[in-house]
Amino acid sequence: MTDVIIVGGGPVGLLLACELTLAGADALVLEATSGEDRKTRSLGLRSLNARTLRSLALRGLTGPLAEAQQAMLDELSGCGGSGDDVASGSSTQADVIALMVEAVQKGMIRGHFSGLPLLEPAGGAEYLMLKQHRLESVLAARAAELGVTVRQGCEVTEVTQDETGVAATLADGRVIRGSYLVGCDGGRSVVRKRSEFAFSGTPATMTGRTAEAELADPGAITSSLRGPRGLVNLSLVPGEIATIEFDGGPGDRDAPMTAPELQESLRRVTGIDVVVTRLETGIRYSDNTRHVDTYRRGRVLLAGDAAHVHSPIGGQGLNLGLQDALNLGWKLALVARGLAPDSLLGTYTAERHPVAARVLRNTRAQVALMRPGAQVDALREVLAEVLELPDARRHFAAMVEGTDVDYAPDAGPLVGRFVPPLGETTPVGPLSGHAQDAAFPPAGGLLADGRGLLVGAPGESWPGEAVAGYRDRVRAAVAQAVTDAGALLVRPDGYVAWAGGRDNLGETLATWFGPAR
Repeated sequence: MTDVIIVGGGPVGLLLACELTLAGADALVLEATSGEDRKTRSLGLRSLNARTLRSLALRGLTGPLAEAQQAMLDELSGCGGSGDDVASGSSTQADVIALMVEAVQKGMIRGHFSGLPLLEPAGGAEYLMLKQHRLESVLAARAAELGVTVRQGCEVTEVTQDETGVAATLADGRVIRGSYLVGCDGGRSVVRKRSEFAFSGTPATMTGRTAEAELADPGAITSSLRGPRGLVNLSLVPGEIATIEFDGGPGDRDAPMTAPELQESLRRVTGIDVVVTRLETGIRYSDNTRHVDTYRRGRVLLAGDAAHVHSPIGGQGLNLGLQDALNLGWKLALVARGLAPDSLLGTYTAERHPVAARVLRNTRAQVALMRPGAQVDALREVLAEVLELPDARRHFAAMVEGTDVDYAPDAGPLVGRFVPPLGETTPVGPLSGHAQDAAFPPAGGLLADGRGLLVGAPGESWPGEAVAGYRDRVRAAVAQAVTDAGALLVRPDGYVAWAGGRDNLGETLATWFGPAR
């Protein structure tokens, strides 16, 4: 029986499998479709924000992701405008998409709020854009390096659990058992439905369509992030077209999109008699916004869109799901291996549910700001003025980047926040015989292998002694940057669990990593 069954082989499921494996658990990924099927539905571009990139940097993944982005950008063409236009803020809404490639390459993009760009004119911003199948390729390659088993063409139709484990029943009748099961199977999650998670929220008010299609006259329409009847976007990806209409949401989302359907949507939004001559593939989406009440029911857990759905406007959904995986992976591995108590899994909902609730709130606000109307026009103008204020711009940027996440807001300036730069960090004490030591040297730093990190000031030997019973779960190191803080205990996901002197360190280690061995 495997330790953890993961239902869904998209980015969240693949990253979770990597995290579980790094932490010593056995993970099996069941994906209903094939890789080629997923590629044909990889429409539009996905953004990776600063929080996600800093987290993935801990595992040495930002290099392969940057290479994948560059390979994609090399294939794109038609990027008009200049970086100077973006820096000055003089570009119109219709220019923003055309300028984005150059802005990303110059490190000027921090995201946007309802189409209002959040820029870093001096450069240095952390932001990547990828087609989803390219992101999945990078994560699948890392999963393969780690020895993760991924089975495609395995559709899960039923999930049951008892006191000893979870059973996933496949469409062909096979039953696969595991100690735990995580649903990473998207917004219409079978795992969530079969496990009876409450999923409340607000219904759809808009219909989005993105398609790979050809127009009889490609020059007849231009991108517009707002208009009196909706939105039209000629993607950076040649041949991709998107529309959004505020019409109450899509009807039958399972029915294949047709050329006439896209044509009529384009005509309604633009007021132009557009002719769609070919439609290769298309998807529909909405601003249906819902959230489970808990991320865990017994031995079944949820991550990503299976736990929370919302409008894609703002590009936060993928990042939210990847952060779920990073938060859950090491915790579930420790519990599944019997190294930490079951109570550790309670921190998953406690930490991630409020983060998602905040994202759902701001995506609802972004949809409201996209609606046609003179009142919304005025509101956008006022907000654009607010975003010219440096403090306001930093606030909104931190919100959409996820860099303002604080898992322990009452615990002081460091605990609960993502670890600050430590500078040169030197291991102390034996690095232990952890199986991943040889396979993963610290290309992503001392957290690259998925263990925690206790960091003291230079010249101190006690951190190595303090983690003597945790060698398989926590490293020890010293760094000049922690002299003022005293010491830091950093969780495998990069968040600070403890800071200060040596008081209560043993209790904190036991809370997050289980008893010493």
